[in-house]
Amino acid sequence: MSIAALKAEVARRFGTPAVVVDLDVVERNIARVQSLCDSAGVANRPHIKTHKSPVIAGMQRDAGAQGITCQKIGEAEVMAAAGFDDIFITYNLLGEEKMGRLGRLLQSTRMRVAADNPTVVAGLPEAARIGGRDLEVMVECDTGRKRAGVETPAEAVALARDIASRPGLAFAGLMLYPPEARMAETQAFLDETLAGLRDAGLEARVISSGGTPNLANLDKVKGVTEHRAGTCVFNDRMMMRAGMAGLDDCALTVYATVVSRAAPERGILDAGSKTLTSDTGAGLDGHGLILEHPEARIAQFAEEHGFLDLRACNDRPKVGDVVRVVPNHVCVVVNMVDRLVAVRGDEIVGELPVAARGRIT
Repeated sequence: MSIAALKAEVARRFGTPAVVVDLDVVERNIARVQSLCDSAGVANRPHIKTHKSPVIAGMQRDAGAQGITCQKIGEAEVMAAAGFDDIFITYNLLGEEKMGRLGRLLQSTRMRVAADNPTVVAGLPEAARIGGRDLEVMVECDTGRKRAGVETPAEAVALARDIASRPGLAFAGLMLYPPEARMAETQAFLDETLAGLRDAGLEARVISSGGTPNLANLDKVKGVTEHRAGTCVFNDRMMMRAGMAGLDDCALTVYATVVSRAAPERGILDAGSKTLTSDTGAGLDGHGLILEHPEARIAQFAEEHGFLDLRACNDRPKVGDVVRVVPNHVCVVVNMVDRLVAVRGDEIVGELPVAARGRIT
């Protein structure tokens, strides 16, 4: 089957917009990341926030991944129900409801969580009590990204001591999400923190770094024991801009149909913000790359309308044409749909449920 025939068959069987994943490319991406981690002597703990699929997480595990990363308890619940038994939740968890769910997970699943403040730490012993065993806790550290995490080594050591002092909690180590251009600063932060932990009689058994762009930096922070990366399983325009992927590495595309050409220099796709999302990819031009017409711009959105600016195109699409769009940010696109259409090359091979879609608590 040709690509043109594949597009027609996807549109016929599933309709458009359809979110399509090439499993051959997925397997290559998984193998590449596993090889990078193996070569650096770092455990691969992939972040499932991108694919939200136990099937793809299983592919990563079978390739050599050691555990998985989740952002929210709801994602972890889906993965635990699918048989995954080594899960790291990288988000501050607060409140009685979440402690109950975390505790129930802990009863049957090896769990590790992150914290960056004493209020979060103070609530975690209840989850350990419900789970009936110790809960491993990591201290999240900010080395310049200015998102979450303690900002100084002294704060990291103090929080580690707090964790170690509480019943049912075990201090496991440090979690990092370093800015790509701040490896030296991250190393200095880590070295000072580790020295402080040794003085306090504590050991950071795990030092977890993350981010697909930081796959290029696996050997630049000494002491890291594992890496968390998510987007690399599919890739997108942001990863292309970061130099971490080419077009051939982009496993996911959105198949969309041109439904209007009301004027020569403009048109409408049937994929709007409810499909491609309004994520600009931190300043990318337009809302996706159309493979068949790379000079075209998806200039703006309504909910179900993708506004095409065709002024730069010599070859302009016609009403009824099906095109493939590489998203700016693939993670948010996956979370918009219940299923992914699975292909290998130019053959449809099935569907993959997005099992952890919408699990935002």
